[in-house]
Amino acid sequence: MASEAKKTVYDFTVKDVKGQDVELSKYKGKVLLIVNVASQCGFTNSNYPELTALYQKYKDQGFEILAFPCNQFGGQEPGSNEEIQEFACTRFKAEYPVFSKVNVNGKDADPLYKFLKSSKGGFLGDSIKWNFTKFLVNRDGEVVDRYAPTTSPLSIEKDIKKLLNVA
Repeated sequence: MASEAKKTVYDFTVKDVKGQDVELSKYKGKVLLIVNVASQCGFTNSNYPELTALYQKYKDQGFEILAFPCNQFGGQEPGSNEEIQEFACTRFKAEYPVFSKVNVNGKDADPLYKFLKSSKGGFLGDSIKWNFTKFLVNRDGEVVDRYAPTTSPLSIEKDIKKLLNVA
């Protein structure tokens, strides 16, 4: 019998920055913002500080950001996992988890990203267009929205607040 299709984000296991398995079910009941990040992108200096601001503001209300480095767009994330972690945590004070580098497009795309894209296709089809594409996931692990790389993280705060049910 074929394995059952993945139903929510919580059904996936990803690799942390050290290559250890992390079951996303550990985030059950949280609102998630899943982002493919890069250290050398034109959006880096605007997105990272805003993501950190959102995280600081809502982490105690059940909000989590999951950052997935990706080098598929202009080679803008060339570093090792350790270098990426150091960059995000030192330069941008990222306290949210930064995972192992992944592919988000193509036949080698991470299964989580295949699921995210199939849940919420983009403006030009399913593929991720660039760094800092954002997926908003509700407390049930369902993808509720997808935001373009040009969408400022702070501009989606109202959507996050609605899912968190905070004023």
